Amino acid sequence: MYRDASAGFTLIEMLTVVTIVAILSAIAWPSYTDYLRRGRIAEATGKLAAMRIALEQYYQDNLNYGSTATACGVPTPSGLYFSFSCNWGAGSSNQGYLITATGTTGNMSGFVYTIDHNGNRATTGLPSGWGSLQTGCWVLSKGGGC
Repeated sequence: MYRDASAGFTLIEMLTVVTIVAILSAIAWPSYTDYLRRGRIAEATGKLAAMRIALEQYYQDNLNYGSTATACGVPTPSGLYFSFSCNWGAGSSNQGYLITATGTTGNMSGFVYTIDHNGNRATTGLPSGWGSLQTGCWVLSKGGGC
């Protein structure tokens, strides 16, 4: 019996597979990076909420939100993707605060979230293509969805 000695893939078959993989990657990559961003936003929203609770507990003990003229009375959290700041003394009675989370890394820069002593949430900064800024909620997904 005579067997054909050719075995393996032809160049056309290999190019077809490479083309299909390239097309799938071009479609999937933007969705994957948006998925990562949405997951990293949870760092900001979670730490903002935790700091708000800590400030309310501080207020119950001290009847103010701050320890100095500008610093809030609880430690400011640190994060991998966001930096946090807290200013107290907001409002007409000087009995308020504003906590801000600002995106620091490359793909998180542009995101800015805030919460105040009344629990008012706001998105004050977003990268282009993520929708419009919102007051009353935090934008958690591309397109401006809260």
